[in-house]
Amino acid sequence: MYYNDDTTIYFDGKFMKAKDAGTDLYGQSLHYGYSVFEGIKSYSTDHGTQIFKAKEHYERLKRSAELMHIPFDYSVNQLTELTYELLDRNGFTDAYIRPLVTCSPNMSLSKGQKSYLSLLAWEWNNGYLADKMKIMTSPFQRPNPKAFKVEAKVGGHYVNSILACQDAKDKGYDEALVLDENGNVAESSGANVFYEKDGTLFTPGKGSILPGITRQTVFEICEELDIPVKESFFKPEEMRGADAGFFCGTAAEIVALDSLDDVPFTKNWENTASGRVQQAYLKLVRVLLL
Repeated sequence: MYYNDDTTIYFDGKFMKAKDAGTDLYGQSLHYGYSVFEGIKSYSTDHGTQIFKAKEHYERLKRSAELMHIPFDYSVNQLTELTYELLDRNGFTDAYIRPLVTCSPNMSLSKGQKSYLSLLAWEWNNGYLADKMKIMTSPFQRPNPKAFKVEAKVGGHYVNSILACQDAKDKGYDEALVLDENGNVAESSGANVFYEKDGTLFTPGKGSILPGITRQTVFEICEELDIPVKESFFKPEEMRGADAGFFCGTAAEIVALDSLDDVPFTKNWENTASGRVQQAYLKLVRVLLL
């Protein structure tokens, strides 16, 4: 699904075939999840292949490395140029891009001494989630922000996401809605969440969430379209039975929700402000006018 014998990646300073790359079995990243990464998408547009918000993604990658005390000295411009070259070498236009920063061999619980950059990409022209998802409130909580740097995109954090997502699927749902330690809605297993009531969008405030780049893009779209949006802390019962709801993220894009805990969202998606945001986002990533 992700690569074949001809796929090129960038690893530790050079381009190579994906099939020839390897990892160190003594690295902290493999043993402890001590790595940082990004999820980025490129699109075929009227102006050629364009990476959506490369600057914002690579600034966050560098910030994640800083928060995790991982040495990482690539500049945003270097990372962006290497990524365009990676896409060109593979002949990709609509693609998902995975930058990953891993650490050198170290079995101790100390900060990384050296890091390695991997840039991977594969063709992908749609989101990883389908519209009209049936979701459930998860028994798994988001990591306590006093225990982790939750604003960093860290590999090890996603063990929590795997547990929550798989639990939901095992129970017949499409995805999980994860709460924070206070019982407030936080996010899905891998995307931010919004719900709509009386034409206003609501989304969890910062604290226990990864404040996503797509989430910020939704704020920008709402300002452009004059749609009210509020950050607040709320319980899942406030979201159940609302007019509409959606997940958003780079991979997911904007994904309409069908129901929460078997309680349907009540309005026709096409007639909601949320539906307008979805259509505006799809235009925006293709570099068209809102």
